[in-house]
Amino acid sequence: MKKENVVVERTFNAPIDKVWRAITDKDEMKSWYFQLEDFKPKVGFKFDFTGGPDNGPQYLHLCEVTEVIEGKKLTHSWRYDNYPGNSFVTWELFDKGEQTLLRLTHTGLETFEGIGPDFAKTSFVGGWTYFMHTALKNYLEPAES
Repeated sequence: MKKENVVVERTFNAPIDKVWRAITDKDEMKSWYFQLEDFKPKVGFKFDFTGGPDNGPQYLHLCEVTEVIEGKKLTHSWRYDNYPGNSFVTWELFDKGEQTLLRLTHTGLETFEGIGPDFAKTSFVGGWTYFMHTALKNYLEPAES
């Protein structure tokens, strides 16, 4: 089975502490990510949410924080209720002064092989590209009015 990883990077016009809050504060996350009931950047913290393709089936995601380096790195598991497989999502932040490089790496996608098209690498590429290049960008860098 071939390792299937997705890596999406973007440099935001925002300082690192602002980006860190956007990816770790549940109230901020609700503005651009999934509707999380609760979230804490602490190893062992478990969270879940429902999500899926627009006009398609919605899946219960079950996640647990596995690594935290405050202000720099967050990793959590990513699996689905009643489906085989387990993967990991890592958010890494790199301080560029007034800008921040955010690298998202989703590993272990091969464990979802054969479940269906919603679990294919292309689906994850599309989803993470949207969250990084559209949703989070629009949250961190609102258009000038």
